Amino acid sequence: MIVAHENDVFATTIDSPLVKAAAMKVLVGEQQGWSDYVMRVVELDADGFSPAHAHPWPHINYMLEGQGTLLVDGRQQSVQAGSYAFVPAGTHHQFKNAGPGKFRFICIVPKEGHQ
Repeated sequence: MIVAHENDVFATTIDSPLVKAAAMKVLVGEQQGWSDYVMRVVELDADGFSPAHAHPWPHINYMLEGQGTLLVDGRQQSVQAGSYAFVPAGTHHQFKNAGPGKFRFICIVPKEGHQ
């Protein structure tokens, strides 16, 4: 069992030309005893975005803070704190910060989705 606070987890900057102003914290994964999935918090600063991409695994998202957009197969959806999404395997998608502050969300993926 683990009980912790995300403020105690170090954020790693996502370094890629396909990403802007993004960082990630791994809250629960193999090191914490969850061998099949990884629960992460993604943080996008103002004007930040994740890569536009698709992959062969699904993921679940829950928005924690701020305002953003989720582009799914060419359709843009507005999301905010309290919104949630299920992105099926093979679906082209991208998250963007649409507000002035941080946009933060939980992203749960199978372990192959966290490399």
